[in-house]
Amino acid sequence: MKKQSYEKQLAGWTLLLLGMAVGVVAVAVKRWTLVFLSAAAVLLVPWAVVLALTLPADTEVRHWSPAWIGLDVLMAAGCAATALLGLRRHPAARLTASATAAVAVLDAWFDVTTAQAGSGLAQALACAVGEAALACVCVYLAVTDRRARA
Repeated sequence: MKKQSYEKQLAGWTLLLLGMAVGVVAVAVKRWTLVFLSAAAVLLVPWAVVLALTLPADTEVRHWSPAWIGLDVLMAAGCAATALLGLRRHPAARLTASATAAVAVLDAWFDVTTAQAGSGLAQALACAVGEAALACVCVYLAVTDRRARA
């Protein structure tokens, strides 16, 4: 009888120590992840300056249509995923909303910065207004907890 009791205690202590070790590793990983992101933010600033000084003013691009179509399909998929997950009150809707907001902002940015002057730019600006509104809605969904109000 004592042997079983000892084995149960040993198993309990082992699980406790394992849980503590996992917790310590998780905190360390999170801390290093944040350090990595901070370093990336600092290093990207001079890289952007290098690009600004060295990139050509214009260039010819292959696969132009698939790139734009893919970006819009990605935005549509993000909207659909966010809507479906949101209707089910699934917490992952906040993640898809965040990603969709980022895609909408990127789409607006590239629409405006690659548009030709004149009517092309006017059309790009009109689309950017709609994409900015979509991004705002997605950010709202991402930062509010709708389940708490239900």
